[in-house]
Amino acid sequence: VQLVESGGGFVQPGGSLRLSCAASGFDLDYYAVGWFRQAPGKEREGVSCISSSDGSTFYADSVKGRFTISRDNAKNAAYLQMDSLKPEDTAAYYCATTLYCSWSTHDYGDWGQGTQVTVSS
Repeated sequence: VQLVESGGGFVQPGGSLRLSCAASGFDLDYYAVGWFRQAPGKEREGVSCISSSDGSTFYADSVKGRFTISRDNAKNAAYLQMDSLKPEDTAAYYCATTLYCSWSTHDYGDWGQGTQVTVSS
């Protein structure tokens, strides 16, 4: 069972990045996928989640209208499109799986290793 994030990098404010979360060793279809982020010295916080059943999506208020979560079950992957990026979006971003979308890290079982996003001019 493995989750691997990719797509992070350095971008100027107002820019965009698309993060990918590739699953291997299990079918991502059966799980909700959450994206979390953690900035230095801060707790890990939920950013977005997409359900397994009907594809319902959820967003933290801080990213609503700027980030879009999606999934492609045929590719066993999930994505986070991040637009209009701000310096405060700078963090390590992680994907994780759970049965039902939740904002609590304790409800998630498998985690990726993270990908760094840095937004700076």
